[in-house]
Amino acid sequence: MKYEEMYDLIHHESCLDTLARFEDDSIDVVITSPPYNMRRRVSNGKLISRGNDTPKNVAKYSEFTDDLPTEEYLEFHSKVLTECLRVSNRVFYNIAVVAGSKQALFQMIGKFAESLKDIIIWDKGHGEPAIQEGVLNRQFEFILVFEKDYPISRMFRKDVYFKRGTLSDVWKIPREKHAKGHQAVMPSRMVKTILENFSAEGDLVYDPFMGAGTTAVVCEQMNRRWIGSEISEEYVALARQRVSEVNTLNAFFE
Repeated sequence: MKYEEMYDLIHHESCLDTLARFEDDSIDVVITSPPYNMRRRVSNGKLISRGNDTPKNVAKYSEFTDDLPTEEYLEFHSKVLTECLRVSNRVFYNIAVVAGSKQALFQMIGKFAESLKDIIIWDKGHGEPAIQEGVLNRQFEFILVFEKDYPISRMFRKDVYFKRGTLSDVWKIPREKHAKGHQAVMPSRMVKTILENFSAEGDLVYDPFMGAGTTAVVCEQMNRRWIGSEISEEYVALARQRVSEVNTLNAFFE
């Protein structure tokens, strides 16, 4: 497959397989929201599998358990981030602090501290009800921003399109309704905010965990090229359907 033939396609495979075919510095920006390891829970001071007792708002994968021991979860995300930073200067990584991700997440932040440019807080507007007594309602998620160019500073020196004082590091973006068949959709407004401020028309965007296809849909609407990876056959079909609907609508107004 020629490299250009990967554009505007959702590849039904592991993102590590897709990333392996990219050349260094060939992607303008990476935007993604990976699995949160939601099928882990704490019991008697230890992380264990939830088994079939999975929260209703968790995306379901038949091809992936979302139930990895901390060491394996950290190793997987480290591989993905390393590859993303090989192919792109800038990576936006949306992830929540939950029981299954917490230890690995903060270890990952430490491991990639030299590439961590900034942290954006996604304020979802109201907290999700706590799962049990003594637990804080969860109202925010992280958008970790990694960059190879001058990461020691919080200043973005190139490929930025916002003026001084116009963009905060707290983004108040309400959750979006679930896409049919997917319970944890990344908000289109989040992707739009990233693209408006950190990319230009015609740029190439990659999403290693495409899910329901939000990144692809917004890229189509904003005239960006895109590539996605997704291991779930069901989600690939859903994302392709959403992209097709956008293209049909765009053609109608041309």
